[in-house]
Parts: sequence; structure tokens; C-alpha cells
Amino acid sequence: MAENATGSGINRARLIDLIKERSFQEGPAFKLASGKTSTFYFNMKPTMLDSEGAFLVASLILDQIEGIEADLIGGLEMGAVPIAASVTAIAHTRGRKLPAFFVRKQVKQHGTQALVEGLAKGESMSGKKVVVVEDVTTTGGSALKAAEALKAEGAEIVRIITIVDRLDGAAETFENAGFKFVPLLTLTDFRK
Repeated sequence: MAENATGSGINRARLIDLIKERSFQEGPAFKLASGKTSTFYFNMKPTMLDSEGAFLVASLILDQIEGIEADLIGGLEMGAVPIAASVTAIAHTRGRKLPAFFVRKQVKQHGTQALVEGLAKGESMSGKKVVVVEDVTTTGGSALKAAEALKAEGAEIVRIITIVDRLDGAAETFENAGFKFVPLLTLTDFRK
């Protein structure tokens, strides 16, 4: 286990460097998904869609849920999709079956009209233990929306994990809703 903790520390430090290089911006004012404005911004797509970034994120998430029973991993479109896809692929290399899914922001109006995508024909969320992932968390609204939709479909949320927590109320939001929240990194890792 000590070797894994050391590996996690190296992966975490490298992920911070990669995010600083590819995804962290400072400027006059950015409008956030929460509606707030900020002088710093995390555009995680360049990191999540980079081969090293995807590997680091997936590895750190799998380290966080080691020993935790989970049937599925995913979250709200679009931010959770590359995360869940990377985690499910790296999970396979570790001998763990952890299929991915995503929750649509709105039920699609054609085809299966499904809110949750990625489940095989005949599968449902009922009774599934689920890890919800997100790229950047401000107030927690996006991940909470996904978690509540999954809960309504019968899933048990075993963790909500974000790559970066902006430390703007998400921890309290999830605690109040009864969900266990784990950030891989926080704003303090970038604003020292």
C-alpha cells in the first residue's frame, strides 16, 4: 500500500503541473457555470483529453475508490464523459470492472429517450452503487443534479469525486444532501 501512496503522490504532483500548463487561467473576469464570476478559471478539457492527463485523473480516481464497492462511474454530460471513459479503461488494466455512463442534461427527444446513457439493454440504475465524477466543482450544482437524478432511478451514490474543487461551497452542498465528496485537488493547489 505504501508504494501505491507514493505513486499517488507522484501522480498528484504531475497532475497539478499539467493542469497549470494546460487548463488553469487567470484574467480579469470569467463567468462560471454556477453564474458567479472569478478572476481564475479551470478549462479542464485540455487536461482531460490529453493522454497523460486522462491517465493521471483516472489513476487518482481509482486510488480514491480502492476498496469501495462500485458498479458504475459517470456523471452529468459533458464534463464527466471523458473522466468516466478514462476511468473505466484504466480500471480494466487493474483488473476491475467499472463500466461508465453519463446523465443527460435533458432527456433526448428521439431514440430511447433515455436520461442515463451507457447502460446495456435491460439494465437500470436500480440497486447500483455509483461513483459520480465531475471536472471542476464550484457550488456543486452540476454533480448534485446528476446524483439526484441517479438516486431517483434507484442508484446508491457511494462517492462524488471532482478533479478540482474551487472551494466555493460544494463540500457543504454535498454534505447537506448526504453525499460523500472527495476532491482530487483544490484551489489551494494552484493559488499558493
